[in-house]
Amino acid sequence: MDMPVATSHELIRPWKRATLVASLVAALELVLLLGLGALLLAKPLSHTIRKHALAAATAPAPLTKTVTRALASAPATGAKPRSATHVMVLNGNGQAGAASMLAGRLQNLTYVVAGTGNAAHQNYASSVVMYRPGFRAAGLRLAKDLQIKVVGPLDGIGAAALHGGQVAVIIGA
Repeated sequence: MDMPVATSHELIRPWKRATLVASLVAALELVLLLGLGALLLAKPLSHTIRKHALAAATAPAPLTKTVTRALASAPATGAKPRSATHVMVLNGNGQAGAASMLAGRLQNLTYVVAGTGNAAHQNYASSVVMYRPGFRAAGLRLAKDLQIKVVGPLDGIGAAALHGGQVAVIIGA
């Protein structure tokens, strides 16, 4: 049972090999864990990003102070009387009954309510008054009566959807 005595050089080699293998296994586990973590976080993150992008895309652009002052001081001359102005009221905030409540308020102001309904999106940040071509003065007067600061030409709503309305109000948050 004679065994040759191992030199110090031969004793070191298995230790180095074992350390190298253990390090490679640990590095591989780290890469797999990072990949798995990225996959688990990607779906909720993409839903959140999509939600914020949709909200930003559908929110009306804020008016500058100069434009807001110009709208507030713009005369409503040339507008038909309120009793001859037909208004379509659309709910854009998702609160049940908001369009009906505003329609009642408009009738008290002697406006003719062409109809009520829901807007295409239910996340408008602020209320908007939009007018058909030739009804800018009526739109400005309606915005002043309702203290709505965002006024603009009709955009994105077809004439048929207005049910004969000349001006549309989208109720926001």
